[in-house]
Amino acid sequence: MAEPETDIRGLVEIVTRAADHALTLWGGGSPKLRQWEKEPGQPVCEADIAVDTMLQRDLMALAPDAGWLSEETADDGKRLEAQRLWVVDPIDGTKDYIAGKPGWAVSVALVEQGKVVAGILAAPARNELWIAQAGRGAQRNGQPLRTGARQTLAGARVPTEKLPREDADMVMVPRPNSIALRMALVAADEADIVATARWGNEWDIAAAALIARESGACVTDALGKALLFNQPQASAFGILCCAPGIFDEALNRLSTRTKRILARSPSPKGV
Repeated sequence: MAEPETDIRGLVEIVTRAADHALTLWGGGSPKLRQWEKEPGQPVCEADIAVDTMLQRDLMALAPDAGWLSEETADDGKRLEAQRLWVVDPIDGTKDYIAGKPGWAVSVALVEQGKVVAGILAAPARNELWIAQAGRGAQRNGQPLRTGARQTLAGARVPTEKLPREDADMVMVPRPNSIALRMALVAADEADIVATARWGNEWDIAAAALIARESGACVTDALGKALLFNQPQASAFGILCCAPGIFDEALNRLSTRTKRILARSPSPKGV
């Protein structure tokens, strides 16, 4: 099996084909698909399942030795025995997808020994294709990406619809529902910081973490620790994705609320 860096074209073709299918089902922003909630506040629709099935078939054909981890597939733990792993969110930003808004993307990452080596975000409703390979940079629609040079947290651009009082010195910019796209905005210098302080899943951030890091952004968990993938719980506590010049200040501000939240919910099972 070819290494992912030598078969990036095959990977991109698979992801864009799946994204085009999701776009067709989306129907120009008015999806008429059966939808339900996996858990309260966690919507899923027929398109999530259809795209997941399509990606699993094609990606496993591309790398049959790889394990599989997807938001829409039951995790049987066999992936932990694999040296490589597909990490997939068939539609990241399902709320926007269902609402007919363009802030969703198909997210696919290839992980080797805990690290992302290739990441693709296809956001066809936004006419965007984001590609990153470890050590080879990141691009959007063929254009190289470079994160911003901001040096102070005050005035930093945040993709959000509301700022908490302690972050009132920051600036709101448009927020796609997809957290992967929000992280990608940092890579493109259209935002300066994305930060969360809660348990999240590997499939939400794997591809975007590489795209942001290859653009020069700092990407860690909410505690400032390096992200490792294919973990038994397939989760991490929060994300801090930001321009390198504000990382220390951002981590310092985030740490107080991080400690408070961890005291209440010290493990993924507590969420």
